[in-house]
Amino acid sequence: MPFGVALSLVAYLLYSCCDAIIKGFGSALSVYEIAFWTALFSFIPAIFTKPKGEHWRHLHRMRHPYLVHLRSLTGVIGNLCIIYAFTHIPLAEAYSIAFLAPIFVVALSHRLLHEQVTLQRWLFLGASFVGVLLVVRPGFRDLQLGHLLALGAALMGGITTTTLRKVAPVEKRVSLLGIPLGYIVIVNGLLMLPTFHWPTAQEFGFLLLIGALGGTGNIIFIAATRRAPVSQIAPAQYSQIAWAIIFGAMFYKEYPDLVAYCGLVVVAVGGILNVMSDETRIRIFSRLSVFGPASAVSEVSPPIDEAPRSEETDEPDAAASKQAT
Repeated sequence: MPFGVALSLVAYLLYSCCDAIIKGFGSALSVYEIAFWTALFSFIPAIFTKPKGEHWRHLHRMRHPYLVHLRSLTGVIGNLCIIYAFTHIPLAEAYSIAFLAPIFVVALSHRLLHEQVTLQRWLFLGASFVGVLLVVRPGFRDLQLGHLLALGAALMGGITTTTLRKVAPVEKRVSLLGIPLGYIVIVNGLLMLPTFHWPTAQEFGFLLLIGALGGTGNIIFIAATRRAPVSQIAPAQYSQIAWAIIFGAMFYKEYPDLVAYCGLVVVAVGGILNVMSDETRIRIFSRLSVFGPASAVSEVSPPIDEAPRSEETDEPDAAASKQAT
């Protein structure tokens, strides 16, 4: 196994650990408090992902400010949606619905970025959708708000990733990291005020752990993208389905039935075939981490229609373009 792929598996394991810990909070903390504290603590490891030559004081200098702010806003909404889903429905079901995000990414990329989508890709995405139906089985049992918000998280993830693919080649990394993080901290900090109460020492410890694991996962993931092609790394995200089953059973007594297991397999296989079907248009999406895999993929993604430009001149940055390829 390539070392980069092994690193990506470790990163996705850390992300899954964060999700499992978040589920443990249940209703003890509001989703706003969970989002606020985890984002705040995740910023500490994020400091070490800042590229050389960039400065945090320049994060407001953007070429596409409206798109960066759109990406940040959808990140806030998606973040809240998936946290609610994790704390109210089984982990495996939340993951299966959240993994519908590539369908929205492909649809939006086709519409807004004018990317060509093959029939084969649509078939793979359709298979993933069928897999989700087998897991959730709408019409055969009552759907909860958590299921709908998991779908909302998938939609927000699709918009976030599509927007990122447009701006990543030309925006500073500090802007792509710092502004979405600032949105989550400020928006959730305001929303949590009416019902705010200080977490207990144990809750505070778990929140710190989430931030540490998530931030470390981001650093490991970026290291993975520098050691292996994205086409090899992308399928690793579906390992989270296996971790959802394991953690759900170990800690929360969640046991999918046979039909649900079949659906989860279909979701994973369809998703893996999708990301492997076109190496030049691989998408890695992030559901929870606002500066994780989705931002890291910009390290290796080719520009959509612009080349990165240096800070001092208007000429394309050849070094950045070489890194992207």
